[in-house]
Amino acid sequence: MKRREFLGLGALLGLGSLAKAQEVLAPTPPEVKGPFYPVIAQADRDFDLTQVEGRKQKAKGRTVVIYGSVLDTNGRAIDNASVEIWQANSAGRYRHPSDTSDAPLDENFQGWAIVPSGKNGAFRFRTIIPGAYQASSNWTRPPHIHFKVSKRGYQEVITQMHFPGEPLNDEDLLLQRKTAAERRQMIAREVDHKEYKVLMYDIVLARIA
Repeated sequence: MKRREFLGLGALLGLGSLAKAQEVLAPTPPEVKGPFYPVIAQADRDFDLTQVEGRKQKAKGRTVVIYGSVLDTNGRAIDNASVEIWQANSAGRYRHPSDTSDAPLDENFQGWAIVPSGKNGAFRFRTIIPGAYQASSNWTRPPHIHFKVSKRGYQEVITQMHFPGEPLNDEDLLLQRKTAAERRQMIAREVDHKEYKVLMYDIVLARIA
């Protein structure tokens, strides 16, 4: 997907994402930051995690486009919020010194990114579907992406986006401790697209009283 196609796709999908405008919305449920929040500096922090600046090869794994909006609890768009994501690569390993698993690193995977929400609160990323990984002897984490979203005047949220139709969602110890309504908020919605895998995921922030 070329940059122009990618941005055009975001404009098209924005119609569906912003359909919530003027509804009363529950804030996005918070989740633990986890042990792999980025600590390794990198120059490339843009919206495309599938390719590292200066490298010709692309990251391993299936590409997915994530598109959504940052909204307040009244359904109004929040412009210029900071939207940060970090995740494991397709083998289920993070680029983090605390991740000592035997899964291979992918030098062509960006690992994390920060973008601002733009007009109408919209944001978008291109990345790969992360691999599942063993969190303990009896717990396998399903594919998920960490989000940290903040804007002055609003309560920062750290959460995790899960993938629809993933069987491991039903066994995940973190996701299953949420209510049914909270789980729905934390699982992205798939959008029909003939050429790309596209997910929509909105983030709702509460104002600071």
